[in-house]
Amino acid sequence: MSNLDRIQLLRQFTEEEPGNPFNWYALAIEFRETDQEEAYTLFAKLLAEHPSYLATYFPAAHLYAEMGEIEQSKVIFENGIALARAEKNTKALQELQNAYQNFLFENDLD
Repeated sequence: MSNLDRIQLLRQFTEEEPGNPFNWYALAIEFRETDQEEAYTLFAKLLAEHPSYLATYFPAAHLYAEMGEIEQSKVIFENGIALARAEKNTKALQELQNAYQNFLFENDLD
């Protein structure tokens, strides 16, 4: 299945189940490499409409940083860490904290 076919299928899923955050997440991930602007828009939608969907935070924070949205990326990391801690999701918490530390170091932040 080509990237275009997957995108078409995922768009269909978002139309059939617009309230399911996984469909939007999968579409954002699919666009990550081919259309950063579209991925950015989809991640923004997820963060606004489905703030409890933990999977969003890691790739969204990285994409925002890549696109030069450093302050926004920092907020996304911090919100994701807080959510993972609240959900007691140790694995996600560790991944987010490690990525956040690298992010702070790479961007000379503290």
